[in-house]
Amino acid sequence: MHDKLYKNILATLVYYDVMDYPMTLFEVWKYLIRSVDKNQGFDEDFMEKEDFSLAKVLAYLEKNDKLKKYIDSKNGYYFLKGRNDLVEKRLEKNKISEKKLGIVLEVARVIRFVPYVRMIAIAGRLATKSAEKNSDLDLLIAVKHGKVFTCRLLVTIIVHLLGKRRHNNKIKDRICLNHFITTKFTISARDMFSSHEYCFLKPIFDNDSFMRFHNSNDWIQNYRPNFSHSSDNISIIKDSRLSRLIRRIGEKTLQSDLIENILGNWQKKKIKNNPKSQTIGGLIISSDEELAFWPNFENQGPAVFEKFQNKLRNLENHNQ
Repeated sequence: MHDKLYKNILATLVYYDVMDYPMTLFEVWKYLIRSVDKNQGFDEDFMEKEDFSLAKVLAYLEKNDKLKKYIDSKNGYYFLKGRNDLVEKRLEKNKISEKKLGIVLEVARVIRFVPYVRMIAIAGRLATKSAEKNSDLDLLIAVKHGKVFTCRLLVTIIVHLLGKRRHNNKIKDRICLNHFITTKFTISARDMFSSHEYCFLKPIFDNDSFMRFHNSNDWIQNYRPNFSHSSDNISIIKDSRLSRLIRRIGEKTLQSDLIENILGNWQKKKIKNNPKSQTIGGLIISSDEELAFWPNFENQGPAVFEKFQNKLRNLENHNQ
């Protein structure tokens, strides 16, 4: 078990070093990753649940001689040696992210009135509080099953009318509506990077749906054995009688399956003909359960994993 914990802690810190993200003790423990092979498969020895407690992780970080060859700490953050600058950068990004959070909350307060919206969560850089000045604002939106295309169109129109939708070259502080799922909470991308993205999600509307999302995606623990949805992830925006009433009226008006079918066929055709959908290495999902648009996906998940593997291998070879 001890060698497993050493490998997991080192792998975790290396993985997040690739993303320029120093980690607190609690984060190392909570987001601890399993050993994986080059194809992002699991080391079979890790599949059984291990007792990697917070106390054991702390003991390894502070006292394990093998780990001390690779890691350092500053102001409560742990990182690879020679990367002390990441701490100040993270603190600065925290400040930027706090300012951007206000924009997202403003928009989400309006989106909660849209028919069929069931959950809103912050994703991407803002979720990890590592946003940069020119970053956009990613959201994951869950909608009523069977109404994903209707809801997506309505949300897009509303956010555009608010002047907050990301499109063309308008990126900074704009809402990126690139991921919708239904209340079946089906997720297609299930790899190391996806587990990172969904671990760091921050619910801002309907915490109960957010809990159901994580209960429906327990595959995340194949990569992150210590992760669980905790009570510190609480919705900031509460539902109200007025928002429920407006959604109910809208849903009754738009309840015809014909509307969803027409909008679905139109949007699928538009997505298929979009040049970005043909981008090599992109990930475009267009189904009745999930809409996801990551034309640059190859430079995200796969690229991060490759850099992680190379950096981990170089560290091990250097200290042999």
